[in-house]
Amino acid sequence: MTKLKPFLSDNAAPVHPNVWEAMRTADSADNPYDGDALSAQLDARFTDLFGRECAALWVATGTSANCLALGTLCQPHGGVVCHEEAHIEVDEGGAPGFYLHGAKLIHASGDGAKLTPAGIAAVIDPIRDDVHQVQAHAISITQASEYGRSYTPQELTALCDFAKTRGLGMHMDGARFANAAAFLGGSAAVAAGDVDSLAFGCIKNGAMSAEAVILFDPDRAAEVKYRRKRAGHLQCKGRYLAAQILAMLNGDLWLSNARHANAAAQEIAAGCGDRLMHAVEANELFVRLSGAERDALRSQDFAFYDWGDDAARFVTAWDTRAEDAAALGKAIASL
Repeated sequence: MTKLKPFLSDNAAPVHPNVWEAMRTADSADNPYDGDALSAQLDARFTDLFGRECAALWVATGTSANCLALGTLCQPHGGVVCHEEAHIEVDEGGAPGFYLHGAKLIHASGDGAKLTPAGIAAVIDPIRDDVHQVQAHAISITQASEYGRSYTPQELTALCDFAKTRGLGMHMDGARFANAAAFLGGSAAVAAGDVDSLAFGCIKNGAMSAEAVILFDPDRAAEVKYRRKRAGHLQCKGRYLAAQILAMLNGDLWLSNARHANAAAQEIAAGCGDRLMHAVEANELFVRLSGAERDALRSQDFAFYDWGDDAARFVTAWDTRAEDAAALGKAIASL
């Protein structure tokens, strides 16, 4: 990797220096678990960020953040509507079923891995209202989506209104939430809409091992704390996770990092033309490329993942070098 131009994943990016410094600063004695001074700041900091009262709890992974949040919205006998290519369905190894004690994921479709009220209605309306069929309890969307598409404020309003009308909880997988917020103008509140819970991603954006579960009904925090302990995610030195999250919030590092990654993605997109499979609205690009074309790019030391037999995925990060992004864009344009 050190010799390559890395576009495999933002998970492969290093930890931001500010995050390392924050953990070093936190490296002194304090109360264990979440009783430390840093963890105590999270609720207020996220309340300020979103402009509405919320509770925030640290966990170590995005999978646990999603599942612990969903556990407050869906009973074991219920179901969560998600896109058929949602991360909770495709890439979390059955964790939602494990954490939600058997609750079902109900698949809906939509362009760019985004859900719509009509798409959700198409799968839940045929469900009979009786004990013989799983009833939908919640909706889960991903911001930005698995194909790098960002939900607009209008789309979020329509979905949240639909959820309220149907009596469904509304969850947001925000692994790349910062990138969506940057694309939408920089407001966390705008990018979150009126969801009930959010997994606020930090690891893909410069943190090491910390994500935040955001609950916009703070009364649910007590339940999630019990669930977190039972799931094995109550770390005894929680101050190191809190330090990472606070470092991301300080000076809006979460947003500036995402803006850098998004700008690099746009630089590459400029060379892709009609090869792009989806609009670039965050930091991921899905590009139609033959096997020979992918080989040609790899021969120039570009690292990326294949996406099926005739495409590739490129992901930029907070540390993507401008010259590498420009070189990739030019290399694709020249194929």
